[in-house]
Amino acid sequence: MTRTRTALALALMMGVAIPAMAQSVRVGGQPMLPNKTIVSNAVNSADHTTLVAAVKAAGLVDTLNSAGPFTVFAPVNSAFAALPAGTVDTLLKPENKGTLTKVLTYHVVSGDYDSAKLRSMILAGNGKATLKTVEGGTLVFMMNGSSNIVVEDSKGGVADITIADVNQSNGVIHVIDRVLMPTG
Repeated sequence: MTRTRTALALALMMGVAIPAMAQSVRVGGQPMLPNKTIVSNAVNSADHTTLVAAVKAAGLVDTLNSAGPFTVFAPVNSAFAALPAGTVDTLLKPENKGTLTKVLTYHVVSGDYDSAKLRSMILAGNGKATLKTVEGGTLVFMMNGSSNIVVEDSKGGVADITIADVNQSNGVIHVIDRVLMPTG
């Protein structure tokens, strides 16, 4: 018997609780490993191919691979597909890099805001919490029921956080079902 198995068997015999092994969250059919960066994990998600292409086109890969911490509200492919026809193709053109960067950085907040922290801020704010984005705008957070957090953009659009607390080595990702839009 290996040393680890012996220790586990002894702990079980003594009635000692053994914590469950931390499992990575799966997004887009792939495990999101907490020892990888935001970009390193996102490129593996089948649900975020449009977001990854946009991050590359905007030249934000190095930024999102840096130490952070960052909190990223990551729209799924269907969120981009729900935008008016031609919007994504237009944003991905080199001449629109500034606009694309503005939209993408509107989905990023400096700091590490997991769902427990967001929920606490919402409760302390009498039902709403506001965070400033890297783009310079604000996002408003509210509860939709007892556990679901929603994000409202500056144009009144509301996104559900569909998968929360995807921990990364340089922050946390919350998967959302809508593209958030900054003003202007």
